[in-house]
Amino acid sequence: MKTSDNNNNIISGFNRDFLESREEFTWIGEGALGGKASGLALADKIIKEKIESKEFPDVIINIPRLVVLRTGLFDAFLQRNNLFEIAYSDERDEDIILAFLQADMPSEILGDLRGLIENVRVPLAVRSSSMLEDAKNEPFSGIYATKMIPNNQTSTDERFLKLIEAIKFVYVSTFLKVSKDYFKVSSHSIKEEKMAVIIQEIAGQKFNDRFYPNFSGVARSYNFFPHGKAKPEQGAVGLALGLGKTIVDGGLVWNYSPAFPKSVPPFGDTNALLNNTQTNFWAVNMSHSIEYDATKEEEYMTQYNLSDADYDDTLKYIASTYDAPSDRIVMGVAESGARVINFCRLLTMNEFHFNDLIKKLLEVYEEELKGPVEIEFAVTIPRDSQKLHFGFLQVRPAAVFGEKVELDEKELYGKNVLAASKLVMGNGVIENIYDVVFLKPETFDKKDTHKIASEIDSINRSLVKEKLPYLLIGFGRWGSSDPWLGIPVKWGQIGGASVIIESTLFDINVELSQGSHFFHNLTSFNVSYFSITFDGEFAIDWNWLNLQDIVVEMNFVKHIKLAQPLKIKVDGRKSRGVIKKC
Repeated sequence: MKTSDNNNNIISGFNRDFLESREEFTWIGEGALGGKASGLALADKIIKEKIESKEFPDVIINIPRLVVLRTGLFDAFLQRNNLFEIAYSDERDEDIILAFLQADMPSEILGDLRGLIENVRVPLAVRSSSMLEDAKNEPFSGIYATKMIPNNQTSTDERFLKLIEAIKFVYVSTFLKVSKDYFKVSSHSIKEEKMAVIIQEIAGQKFNDRFYPNFSGVARSYNFFPHGKAKPEQGAVGLALGLGKTIVDGGLVWNYSPAFPKSVPPFGDTNALLNNTQTNFWAVNMSHSIEYDATKEEEYMTQYNLSDADYDDTLKYIASTYDAPSDRIVMGVAESGARVINFCRLLTMNEFHFNDLIKKLLEVYEEELKGPVEIEFAVTIPRDSQKLHFGFLQVRPAAVFGEKVELDEKELYGKNVLAASKLVMGNGVIENIYDVVFLKPETFDKKDTHKIASEIDSINRSLVKEKLPYLLIGFGRWGSSDPWLGIPVKWGQIGGASVIIESTLFDINVELSQGSHFFHNLTSFNVSYFSITFDGEFAIDWNWLNLQDIVVEMNFVKHIKLAQPLKIKVDGRKSRGVIKKC
């Protein structure tokens, strides 16, 4: 049985012989596939029609086998278990999750799910694919859950139970606080959302008690922060050892332009490079001694150190080594020394024609979607194979900018300038901001970033309730899951901000990850994002800010109200912008 969905893709109904089936993309139930699954259906079609295997003989490219639980099953689950009241309530996340975990799955699909789990013994990613996910404007990127399960328990009953728990967890993620906060700043209602679920093989290999790909990546056809000779339209790629959670959560990654793969990011010296290289990675924990917690998204995920990857021998193609006597970075891992994750063999040597493949994929998907795109992937290089396995995980449209804004460089300077930068994402003119929320430099400390996130959340809620846009100023990378890189806020905690400033400090100087879900939300909501370095030519006028009327002052954050609105201009084509005082 086959069905026709978006883009005239032909998708087969589910076959319980999951591994033996010729179909890599199947479905169960009625209703829609959701945004993520529809994007993968398009990706599958394009791979088969436009990517010639003879062009990349050293690469096997595919979409890891998957089955989609369509949105009709989500509706049936909510209706039959009378979950609407608690789902839409303001109850604690823990209580809502518990109610969903105790509910029964629609009985008509239990046989299919049982058949799947009896035949599949590889780790599985249970991923969200909601109706609003991956839309060009106001997408719900990173808002909903992905639960990875090792699927290695000895009992089929136990593996079946873990799969069911993971599906319910993805369903309930539609109604958790982070989702509800996001809806408050979007133009959508939570009651119009419907969730499909993707059950997909995880790309990777097993190493001892760890399962992970050699590396993951996000590629964009538009680069908001080019450096050197790179141009915005030449794209940007972020790569990281292990599962892609490092990238989408805003961790340390290796960023480069596909047009200049050999160009090293702008680090001042080898010490700066060592301080800004990836030092840990995510993998599925395959051990049998994991503490049970079905309410936790990362229940079966663990962060490991580079030494673990070195032991697994997975750094061969992606790492270099610091040679202390010569104070230089040497390609490869043959010698002992500190490792630097810089993908030198793949980018400098272009092994497997990896970068050529990235450029080809961006080109064909941009042509098909008729605009900038973003793709996610995972790469495995088997120990007994001479081929690179490229697992395609997602494709979605990327918003760039609309109107043309003229901003003369002279406007970046002057006494009436609050802040300016030549490294700005966004586009447009904003003249309705009276409220400014900023971190107090005198009390800022990286150990307090979780407390800072809580204070910002409180102020953001009040401003969103009053529908007041605001300027947000802080230090380090906004939205990073690593509290030592910046402020670990979720999107809904700052979703009312129309303009955001990222100001680096002498010990926080990290490049914005263009592959993070947080970054994708910035672009899609057309939030202007200023990056200002502590030792650059532009500075924030903190003295002027501290002279303004205070609305709320907390331990780490201050909210002020201006008598006249700020005037903000951002030229997206030249990546520069200015914020002028009233």
